[in-house]
Amino acid sequence: MSTQVIVLNGGSSSGKTGIARCLKAVLPQPWISLGVDDLVDALPPGLLDSGSGIAFGSGGEVEVGAGFREIEAAWMAGVAAMARAGARIIFDDVFLSGAASQQRVRTQLAGLEVLWVGVRCAPEIAAGREIARGDRVGGMAASQAELVHRGVSYDVEVDTGSTESLACAKAIAGYLR
Repeated sequence: MSTQVIVLNGGSSSGKTGIARCLKAVLPQPWISLGVDDLVDALPPGLLDSGSGIAFGSGGEVEVGAGFREIEAAWMAGVAAMARAGARIIFDDVFLSGAASQQRVRTQLAGLEVLWVGVRCAPEIAAGREIARGDRVGGMAASQAELVHRGVSYDVEVDTGSTESLACAKAIAGYLR
């Protein structure tokens, strides 16, 4: 069986979206990219900045509640269903709970061929990108840079602080089955 899902895990501003764009350009088959930002953008207002939904602290902290987890599980089931129906998916996520987050995603993607990719970037580089983007709460990138990788196992890891997105994408492509 060939790879059906590529999971890119890294902190905010680590370069996951750029890698996903490059993967779609270099891979011979069509791939769809989806990310946790897409889910957050689709949330109803009542789940933004709320205890049961998702809230962003002034220092970059991200808190998620039961309402967010419920919608996230349904969304992940949909992502998995698309892959099972034949769509190739590049999934861009931020494993705020490290290994526990990976296990939640692994459970939803059970039975699918998944390539697990760690997207690393030094906290100071990610923080600089965060400032340049201007659409993130300050401190989020630095606080997530290492946190999201705790206890997570990968098939391949890339470092966008020292390697351009296109080269990272080509390295990842080399691991596809």
